[in-house]
Amino acid sequence: MAVLQKKSMSFSFMGLLAASCLLLIALWAQEAVGLPISSHCKLDVSDFQRPYFTNRTFRLAEEASLADNNTDVRLIGDELFQGVNRNNRCYLMKQVLNFTLAEVLIPQSDRFQPYMQQVVPFLTKLSNQLSLCQISGNGQRIQKNVQTLKETVKQLGESGEIKAIGELNLLFMHLRNYCV
Repeated sequence: MAVLQKKSMSFSFMGLLAASCLLLIALWAQEAVGLPISSHCKLDVSDFQRPYFTNRTFRLAEEASLADNNTDVRLIGDELFQGVNRNNRCYLMKQVLNFTLAEVLIPQSDRFQPYMQQVVPFLTKLSNQLSLCQISGNGQRIQKNVQTLKETVKQLGESGEIKAIGELNLLFMHLRNYCV
């Protein structure tokens, strides 16, 4: 009888162990492929609490705004967010950030020193942190809005690039609002 109880406890323990292993495997698999896409659309709040980078970003934007002669156009305004769900706004800002880095800041890197050399690596770090951020759902509206922003910058030429730099403070604020 004692041997039978020992075997019964052993089988119960093995069953519990097997069930626990299956549960762990299921949780691991869910983490690997079952996470919502937007979970990668997050930035650490501490990146926006560093006074040095906040100050440098806003100073760069202020300096560029002084050189901006076109006060009729707003690049990062209500129209950019029109038709975009709140849960996709971080992805939208990621697209704007990537465009601003590649097409505006890097080509203009010799201007607005010393702020530019301090802000570009910081924004590049944020862009890298958002590299896995993907859109959830249909992204046609986002792509249209980003394309409109790109075309506006290109139409304005150097003035558009200066305007984009002058709106880095808005980019910074929207990244914080939608990605933290």
